[in-house]
Amino acid sequence: MQAERVLPLSGVHNFRDYGGYAVEGGGRLRDGMLWRSAQHEAATDEDLTAIDGLGLDTIIDLRGDDEREVHPCRRSGNFAGRVLFAGGVTAGLAPHLQAAAAGGAIDFETARARMIDTYAGMPYRPALVATLRLYLAALAEYDTPSLVHCVAGKDRTGFAVAIVHRLLGVHEDDLIQDYLLTNTAGRIEERIAQGAQHIRARHGAAISDDAVRALMSVNPVYLEAALATVRRDHGDIPTYAEAVLNLTPAMREAMIDRLVV
Repeated sequence: MQAERVLPLSGVHNFRDYGGYAVEGGGRLRDGMLWRSAQHEAATDEDLTAIDGLGLDTIIDLRGDDEREVHPCRRSGNFAGRVLFAGGVTAGLAPHLQAAAAGGAIDFETARARMIDTYAGMPYRPALVATLRLYLAALAEYDTPSLVHCVAGKDRTGFAVAIVHRLLGVHEDDLIQDYLLTNTAGRIEERIAQGAQHIRARHGAAISDDAVRALMSVNPVYLEAALATVRRDHGDIPTYAEAVLNLTPAMREAMIDRLVV
């Protein structure tokens, strides 16, 4: 799958189809069924019209209650599907806020370490886990297109997509490739500039340009930190999904039946 699978929206970052990959044992993921993005607060009317054309029936909102309140997503008046979330706080303390709270300047190594710590704890974050359970249950039940998003569509969303990919049989090399598309298909320079302005203006933190890039982009070592937690405790993603995300073998088979061709 290439970067042209991005939906060119003016007000929504990183909106793309994460289907199309080959799966182990033969076949590939269906196109147009699995979508991911950042939040839709700034979606334009034209964006909403384009999204309507996808036929989305389920939207999984990985953001916490606090984020949904401050940044309500726009939905088309034609949208009649379901929006799933479990409630609670899913993000924890943002990495740049953790660094600022510790005092002093935020450099690249500090920012990178905060991101690794954030990902390492992601598989057990209670509200996020609860929403991921809803996501997998929806994929097993509904044979219609779905979208998963958080705020920037890169960290919590990246972890969620990695879980779905592996459960469907996508090879880990392709899983990482899709994750890294966020750095080339998600208008990253715009996101980095906005992030730097926000951090420096709102929190008064001294932060280097390299540190901002570490916080606002994705890196294989970040996702690997989350996957390492999963492997340490459960051996692999399917076992983790069964033990923590309540995914039964029958539900996984239903996901494969609906999403692999």
